[in-house]
Amino acid sequence: MRRALVVLLLLPVLLAPALTAGPASAHAALVGTDPADEAVVEEVPGTVTLEFNEPVTRSELVLTAPDGSVSTFRASRGVVLNPGTRPARLPIEGLADTPYWTNREVVQVTDLPGSLIVIGGGPIGAEITQVMARFGVRVTLLEAGPRILGPLEPEASSVVADALVADGVRVMAGVEIASVTHTDGTFTVTLGDGQVVHSDRLLVAAGRTPNLDDLGLETVGLDPTARTIEVDERLRAGEGLWAIGDVTGHGAFTHVSMYQSTIALRDVLGEDGPPASYHALPHVTFTDPEAGGVGLTEQQARDRGLSVRVGTTPLEQSSRGWLHGPGGAGVIKVVEDADRGVLVGATVVGPAGGEILGHLALAVHAEVPVATLRSMIYAYPTFHRAIESALDDLA
Repeated sequence: MRRALVVLLLLPVLLAPALTAGPASAHAALVGTDPADEAVVEEVPGTVTLEFNEPVTRSELVLTAPDGSVSTFRASRGVVLNPGTRPARLPIEGLADTPYWTNREVVQVTDLPGSLIVIGGGPIGAEITQVMARFGVRVTLLEAGPRILGPLEPEASSVVADALVADGVRVMAGVEIASVTHTDGTFTVTLGDGQVVHSDRLLVAAGRTPNLDDLGLETVGLDPTARTIEVDERLRAGEGLWAIGDVTGHGAFTHVSMYQSTIALRDVLGEDGPPASYHALPHVTFTDPEAGGVGLTEQQARDRGLSVRVGTTPLEQSSRGWLHGPGGAGVIKVVEDADRGVLVGATVVGPAGGEILGHLALAVHAEVPVATLRSMIYAYPTFHRAIESALDDLA
């Protein structure tokens, strides 16, 4: 038996405990220390089975390597979980009996369908919708909420919706999906108002299910049916147990997992450092134009009782937007806590919107005074220069 400082379960896959059948193919990592007491990470591919023990520091991971050899590792300090999520199974009548795609299957296609229905207007749904439309597929995008990209500012989701329509997409928001059937190679989606939509293929890009079941969490006092694992500011979920990634409920983004892994590893090694903070969490949807946000939206800021001022500017009216020409439409919106004189949120939609967002993410994270932001020199002619116009519009 080999020992590791911590057993780290890395990829968003379903892992099975030792006492249940059918362990899953996965990757794990073993964190140890070298003679200089520096952290060493060893990635170990294969089929893994995790068995939680009491205490967690006696938990074991059994690895079956591709060559069939079996090794057992016992954690000397604990376990770090990052099991991720999987596509949710939506309770739509008839859906389970059809060969629909999820995000996993759609990225593996080698032949394009003539038509596609996408259920779900979130980031994955919007991105795949546009990709398929630009490949010449006739796409209908169905969203149950009042607009696509609902977590974004309304101004931002409107710009992206207009871009999709310009690409030939039929965008239908605020719809109820009553049933799905698949007959003779054709999908039929019936909406709550009686409308019927047909397509060659169906992509379901709505909802994610955390991979917390079949991990054996109940053996360490955690609820395997929960949507998330509650963690503290050091990502501790219990004695000898850390959790990072989607299952912590702080955003289903790769960069959140990467950020949290650094904090968790420091804690595992007993090192000091800043705790986790999510007040300036950025996110970007990679449509064309890109759409991203950081911190609070206007509505979220008002719901928290802040004294809110907002400023917006159309990106196409900036010098760079005018030079860019077609495809330069977008918006920059900033949200200020007027009592403190700092930005608490911002949204950007436009060409390279995610790159423009970096400037605003820094301002929100460091709580840079708006007066300082206004006194900066913004390079001309750049897209980010439009931030200055948005700040001037604060009211």
